[in-house]
Order: sequence, then structure tokens, then C-alpha cells
Amino acid sequence: MQAFDAYLDGRFEPGEARFESLDPATGLAWATMPEARAGDVDRAVVAAERALLEGPWATMTASQRGRLLYRLADLVAAHAGELAELETRDTGKIIRETSAQIAYVAEYYRYYAGLADKIEGSVLPIDKPDMEVWLRREPIGVVGAIVPWNSQLFLAAVKIGPALAAGCTLVVKASEDGPAPLLAFARLVHEAGFPAGVVNVITGFGHTCGAALASHPKVAHVAFTGGPATARHIVRHSAENLASTSLELGGKSPFIVFADADLESAANAQVAGIFAATGQSCVAGSRLVVERSVKDRFLALLKERAEAVRIGGPLDMATEVGPLCTARQRQHIETLVARSVAAGARLVAGGTTPDGAGYFYPPTILDCDGTDAPALAEEFFGPVLSVVSFETEAEALRIANDTLYGLAAGLFTQNLTRAHRMMRGLRTGIVWVNTYRAVSPIAPFGGTKLSGHGREGGLAAALDYTRTKSIWLRTSDAPIPDPFVMR
Repeated sequence: MQAFDAYLDGRFEPGEARFESLDPATGLAWATMPEARAGDVDRAVVAAERALLEGPWATMTASQRGRLLYRLADLVAAHAGELAELETRDTGKIIRETSAQIAYVAEYYRYYAGLADKIEGSVLPIDKPDMEVWLRREPIGVVGAIVPWNSQLFLAAVKIGPALAAGCTLVVKASEDGPAPLLAFARLVHEAGFPAGVVNVITGFGHTCGAALASHPKVAHVAFTGGPATARHIVRHSAENLASTSLELGGKSPFIVFADADLESAANAQVAGIFAATGQSCVAGSRLVVERSVKDRFLALLKERAEAVRIGGPLDMATEVGPLCTARQRQHIETLVARSVAAGARLVAGGTTPDGAGYFYPPTILDCDGTDAPALAEEFFGPVLSVVSFETEAEALRIANDTLYGLAAGLFTQNLTRAHRMMRGLRTGIVWVNTYRAVSPIAPFGGTKLSGHGREGGLAAALDYTRTKSIWLRTSDAPIPDPFVMR
């Protein structure tokens, strides 16, 4: 059985305890992981603060930090195949996706490597003739980055990259569900030559590890990706240290198809939006909102594609849908589908758990027209599509916005003026028009409402890891006048 270690203060350690990680394709243990508890968390945070304030990282120029990030990017690219196999083995995400995604993760580190020495201050045109005032952007401090199991190397990069570019240090907590790739990534951080304590990588359980990290008095900022329920705990814990937070949470993203859309292209995009990654994506296009006149034709296209999807072992490059990450996630999906069918939803495809080992669940389509099925409101985080129809543009917009979430939306139409009206009206952080599930390090990523706040990606993310310092310089040699009058 393979064994992984935590990375604390430049050293690899077994952790205060150990736990087994299960292979989602078989349900069997394949590796042991280091379980960090309060003591490990404290040592990691103390090491990160020491690296922030003392030693080589504290005195490096921004360009030197950038060169280390470039080195890390090259190592991620060189080891992308190994990291992809680990992620597939430990999370069940198909190798077809992990291979492409992790190779692209290197571009996030390259982007922030180039940005490291572009974070500028400014001089203010102050309204006092004997003063010069300028602003410096300085690192916010020690960052606690809490990363989920899905797309974890990508979701870690959008935190680690901008934080390091800004000069921060980090303690990264990998999810206890499938932490292997992030623990292996720590070896690349070490090989790249980052000073001890700059990046620490641990894993453990929420109540003993995550809570200790989010509430630690030396943590200045908590960057979290996950669900709203856990985010509420994060915010409560961060109240202990008054740390700032950035929260990238779940979604119930609408996928809107008008009658004039290219239906073949939209069908392929909908398959990518809900069945890729076995639907385990925060931006999954899980609510199909389709114009009534083309609903039957579009559903027929989707049913054909859903039933042709190849389900199999995640390490097989031909597999299109692999297992869910955990048994509890499959149970959640089974229960939510059953509740929705009981509420009147009609199964168009899938909906039956296959026999055999592993946590597999088939691509499933639920026609929820005319019902109040819970599938329309609750997040599955699995390969289940809920369908409703509309007749007018206003109705489409109302249905799309009728959710507690606001992360992403897909919009398919060939009418340019309609597209602009819908883009303005959709209350989401991301709108994809005639495409879906596209990302880039250059573009900010994030949502509104219960989908969280803050942005990951782009210049805005790096600035979120800085604080502004105002510096005042008096230029007059005359004695300071009346000390009892504010200048």
C-alpha cells in the first residue's frame, strides 16, 4: 500500500495520525495518508509566519519570486502525467480529463510568475502642499488555503499562484477525500527551491484540521473552495482571528437553449457541462432551461448522447464517465433522484445504480416540467441533469435566476441582441455564450449569492492577497505648526 506524507516547514512528515484512502473505482483502500491535527496545523502556520517575516523569502525581490514560480510551472508540466494518474486513482476522475487539466495547470503558475513583479503601488495627488503620499501593496500575510478533492491541482493553483506572486506564505489543506495529488505536488514545491515554510501541504478532517487552520490566530486570509454548508463553518472559525475570506462555492447553473441555437453544438456543450467529470464540478450546467418548441428534439439528442456515454475504469483513456469520488456522494444522488421522481419528475435517461464494485452512477436526465422537484433547487454534484422549459425570453431569465446560487450560466442563441440582454440580466459571476466550461488564468472566476465571493484568476486574485499601505512624507523643513490641529 502506498504511503504519502505531509509537507511542513520544508520537511516531509507522516502526520500526527494516519488514515486510509479508498479507490473510488473499487471501493478498496490503496494508500495511507497523513492526518494533520491541531499540533501539525500550528507547526505549519508558525513555519509559514516565520518564512513570511524572516529568512530568504522575506527579502526576495518580486522578480526572484516570479522565477521560482516559473520553475514550479515547469516541474508541474514535466510531471503532469504522474500527477494525473494519482488524481485519477485517488478521486475517480477520468484520466482523459486529469491529463489535460493538470498539463494546463502549469499555465496558471506561469501567469502568476509573470505577474509577480507587475503588482504596483501609486502616488496620490494629495491635497497638502508639503506632503508626498504613496501607496505600497504588501502581502496580506499567512494564507490558509482549503481545497476540495475535485480538480484539486487547478483549485490549488488559483490560490497558491496569486498568493506567492503577492509575497504571501501558505498552509494548503488538501481534502481528506483523495489528497494524493496535492501531497505529491508538495515534492515539486520542494524541488523548485522555495524556502522552508513558504508552502506547507497537509490533509486531515474538518473538525480537527480545517477548523484549526481557519481559526488560527496567525492566519490572515482563508481561501476556501467547497460547499456553502462548510463555508459557513469556515466563516465562523475565521471570526476567531478576523481573517479575511474568499469563498468559491457550489452552483445550480442554468444552461439556457433558445430555439434558434445550433442544437447539435448545444447538445455537445450540455454533455460537457453536466456529464464531464461525472458532474462533479462547481460550474456543472445542471439545470437545462430550454425553449418549449425545441424541447422534445433537444431532449432526444441528449438522451441519445447520455445512453452512448462510455462508463468504465477511470484510468482507461476511452472512459468518458468514471465513478463518483465517495460512497456518500452516490447515496446523496440516489436519494435526491428518488425524491424528485416522487415529486413528479420523469426519468428520461439513467437513474439506476449499476451493480458491481466502485461508486458508479449513470448519466441521468430528469424532466421536471410542471413539478416542484427538489432536483431543480438542490445541488447533485453528480451526472444528473434537471430539465424545465420556457416560452418567452423573460420567462427564461426568471427561471435561470430563480436559485440561491449564482456561479455560472450557459447561453445558446444566434440572436446577438438577445444574447446581450440575457448577459446583462443573468445574476451570475460567469456567463458562457455558445460554449461552456472554459477557463483561463487570465479570466477571473467566481460567483454571487450562495456561490461565494471573491475571484480566482486574473490580476484581481493577486490583489486580493495584498494589503494597501499608505506612506506619508512631509517635505517641508519648517517646524511642525500647532500640534493640536489635525493636518
